Amino acid sequence: MMRVLLFGASGFIGAHVRRELAATADLTCPSRDECDLVTAAPETLRALLDTVRPDAVVNCAGAVSGTAEDLVRANTLVTAKLVDAVAVAAPRARLVRLGSAAEYGPVPFGAAAAEDLPAAPVSAYGVSQAAATRLTELSAAAGRVDAVVLRVFNPVGPGMPRTTLLGRVAALLSRLAPGEDLRTGPLDAYRDFVDVRDVAAAVGRAVTVTAPRARVLNVASGRAVPVRDAVHLLVTAAGRPVRVREDHAPSPRSADVGWMRADVGRAASVLGWTPEHDLYDSVGALWSQAAPAAAPAR
Repeated sequence: MMRVLLFGASGFIGAHVRRELAATADLTCPSRDECDLVTAAPETLRALLDTVRPDAVVNCAGAVSGTAEDLVRANTLVTAKLVDAVAVAAPRARLVRLGSAAEYGPVPFGAAAAEDLPAAPVSAYGVSQAAATRLTELSAAAGRVDAVVLRVFNPVGPGMPRTTLLGRVAALLSRLAPGEDLRTGPLDAYRDFVDVRDVAAAVGRAVTVTAPRARVLNVASGRAVPVRDAVHLLVTAAGRPVRVREDHAPSPRSADVGWMRADVGRAASVLGWTPEHDLYDSVGALWSQAAPAAAPAR
């Protein structure tokens, strides 16, 4: 059984990755208290790798909000430390890191973002992710590490945190009475939503694929959906007759990107991976876990 060192196993995506890998791998999942990647010294990471002797290292940890310095520390510098530690202490291990659609920046309406599209992020978060991906690419090209980056688009599904739009909507729906207003920000943007369980399956493929022909792969549904439609699907899944009012300011992390859709051909070719869950399935699973005890609307 292969040995996998998994960081971020208690997070939204990481918890699903842990379940995906548990049946086929001997997992070591250090908590943040046991090994905080942001503050850990390089020698601490190398010692952990020496102890675990992993066949693969998967990093699902990172930051999506905070100051520019916070984001660079949690995403870019952590990646640099991991790459250096793996190169020295576990050079034969596969390193898998999760990137983001935010690395692309604005995409022309109707177009699909392919992996060779130049990165043009418009947020500190996107910059921190794009820099981390580029560091990983350069290290893999130089033969220092055997690495794969999965650019995850908009993950949705069970366990989604309230810091995300749909996670927040689910939390609000569980408290609203029939006929009350559900207040959101503008919902005009189009996003490529991918089920978190499909993301976990892609990680599983990335861990085991032999000699991947590409090192950066989009993980998405390949479809652009108006965010408004996703919210209304969630309202329908919840069975809550509420009014949706779009009267809050948009998220600064996504306000400049009105359209996002991925080209997922490379992931299909390299990993043999395609998404299995549609958006209604995803939001239904999100609602089932977010409000299992919520009384049905009358």
